[in-house]
Amino acid sequence: MKHLSPSSWKDYELLDCGNFEKLERFGQYVLIRPEPQALWKKSLNEEAWKKMSHAKFVREQKDKFRFTDDVKGGWSKSPSMPESWNIPYQYDRLQLNLRLALTGFGHVGIFPEQANNWNFIHDTITSWTIKQPRVLNLFAYTGAASVVARMAGAEVVHCDASRPGINWAAHNMQLNGVRDIRWVYEDAFKFVKREVKRGNKYNGIIMDPPPYGRGPEGEKWTLPEQLDELISMTSKLLEGEPHFFILSMYAVGLSSIVGLNVAKSYFKFDDAEYGEFLLSSKHGRDLPMGTFLRFRAP
Repeated sequence: MKHLSPSSWKDYELLDCGNFEKLERFGQYVLIRPEPQALWKKSLNEEAWKKMSHAKFVREQKDKFRFTDDVKGGWSKSPSMPESWNIPYQYDRLQLNLRLALTGFGHVGIFPEQANNWNFIHDTITSWTIKQPRVLNLFAYTGAASVVARMAGAEVVHCDASRPGINWAAHNMQLNGVRDIRWVYEDAFKFVKREVKRGNKYNGIIMDPPPYGRGPEGEKWTLPEQLDELISMTSKLLEGEPHFFILSMYAVGLSSIVGLNVAKSYFKFDDAEYGEFLLSSKHGRDLPMGTFLRFRAP
């Protein structure tokens, strides 16, 4: 079991965390956001947080332990804080630029810990000798992984049930000077079922299913109920070789071993990396940020 932290990202930094909040630097801007797993005390005092930050998101809810996207909240920000801005990410030959923004539900458009998966995608695709591998990104959010796969030379299908998310991903594609990612605005579950019927195959499958949610037509989704069927169906889409598979899960209480055991039921792999995403702060407080499972062949 591994613990992955985006240690090489110069333009992202977890400055402190505690008291159900996190203090993060994205480029030149510092944000305060809610964090349900930061149960401990802050290392820095409240005055230091206030002095360093450019914007703060507050959720209007009583339950600190269960955050949902429909909870009311809002940003308070300094005059110097823009609504959106760009930050770079560099790894090996990968030079990525991503749009960030203050959203109405407290997200900013990236999950920084996913940088480790971007590295994995870049290294895997650029090591292959096949002309144009096919990659499917499910629950693809604002498309950083889709853009990385496309920049590495893959043909990419990006599927998400959020129209604003797809528009954001298209902006990230243009920002990085690439083109021809296929956008699919649809419930990922339904799309996978149809792809299986059509007999389509992919060399890479990336998925980041939410703990709960709804599709474009109100389709209900809960990860514990549907993970097994989702993995079963996507296993039918993965090419024999070469291939890679990435599963990220942000459902509190679901161990990475859950993902590993479900994957073992449907995939054949000799070696898999699995474990926990972490954000490491200057003050020795590692913040858990979900789990991952990934493997590749050859």
